[in-house]
Amino acid sequence: MPSQLKRKLKPWILLFWTALLAVVMLGGPAIAFSPPAVPWGDTPWETAPIPQSFQKIRGVWLTTNDINVLRDSARVQSAMAELSQLNFNTVYPVVWNSGYALFPSVVAQRAGIPYIHRGAAGQDILADVINQAHRQGLLAIPWFEFGFMAPPSSELVMAHPDWLTQRQNGSQTSGSAAGEVVWLNPFKPEVQQFITNLVAEIAVRYDIDGIQFDDHTALPSDFGYDPYTVALYRQETRQAVPSNPRDPAWMRWRADKITDFVAQLNQTVKQHRPQAIFSVSPNPYDTAYNSFLQDWVGWINRGLVDELLVQIYRWDINSFTDQMLRPEIQTAQTQIPVGIGILTGLRNRPMPMSMIQAQVMRSTAQGLGVAFFYYESLWYDAPEPVEERQARFRDLFSVPASRFSLRRQV
Repeated sequence: MPSQLKRKLKPWILLFWTALLAVVMLGGPAIAFSPPAVPWGDTPWETAPIPQSFQKIRGVWLTTNDINVLRDSARVQSAMAELSQLNFNTVYPVVWNSGYALFPSVVAQRAGIPYIHRGAAGQDILADVINQAHRQGLLAIPWFEFGFMAPPSSELVMAHPDWLTQRQNGSQTSGSAAGEVVWLNPFKPEVQQFITNLVAEIAVRYDIDGIQFDDHTALPSDFGYDPYTVALYRQETRQAVPSNPRDPAWMRWRADKITDFVAQLNQTVKQHRPQAIFSVSPNPYDTAYNSFLQDWVGWINRGLVDELLVQIYRWDINSFTDQMLRPEIQTAQTQIPVGIGILTGLRNRPMPMSMIQAQVMRSTAQGLGVAFFYYESLWYDAPEPVEERQARFRDLFSVPASRFSLRRQV
């Protein structure tokens, strides 16, 4: 723990023990004190000063890992009821993944993308999730998970190879958690129009509470050397594209172009649903900007973001805490609701509940909300029994934090 934080906490600790001693000496009721059941550190944490009007985010992403749940309407209903009973307040259902829309999108089908994600009974998965979430008082914020990223063998890429960007050596693929991917060129008007039309389609057709864009509404910093982008840079700057992908001016030009597109997406959402939450879930800022040209601090400063969830997917508490205490997160939470994205496990690597609990407690002690990746790993794909995991979440979220009052019918 930073020494300055320890100094701040010493008076608080002294006051706590003085009060406890006074209670004992005055014959007050006995107090049972036990250390926390999770890794915590040597002293409690300060609560960050944030506006009290910001309602706390308690969310979960519904991913393609959860597709067996999403396709079954009865399981969707059960899942929304479970989350509501455990005092969650927001779900983020995936709507754009691997080059496919998870709803019957006319825009996608016109681009040559088949509709493959029907429910088991032929139902619209997105409409079902939104309806069931609202019945339980949960906000539903569709999530564009893949952004500009797509598998190289997808129908989208096969139909529109001219939409791709590349590295300086001409290669178009890169590795990711989703395997080998290519990147749509975020600077091409056709690509921007396609994504914008998908967003508008959802905003018009569904009773959404917002739309979320994550760390893939971005571009790896060594991409952007396709002929279109090279010519555009030369036209606007009268300079040749630098050979160094990390050249500051070249980085800033591309990042600003992505920021301008985020502004366009924000305008599209607000045009159709003025009260909708424009949510973003990027990586921590150093990674977001330097590796993916994603200037989310600039987005917030331009008033483009209504809600921020920073993905801090870590397997150890010290690394998690270091990122959570970054100054840009502390600054952001004085402006908008801010939460931390917490990993609750992967199919081949479950996360112990003790680590999840530690990360939640450290986040909430800082006045931050939380959201979890992903639904089934909350308590089904987990090392502990379902009942134990749910009981621990019930302890973490013992008091409701409803966001229902933020909803508006438009």
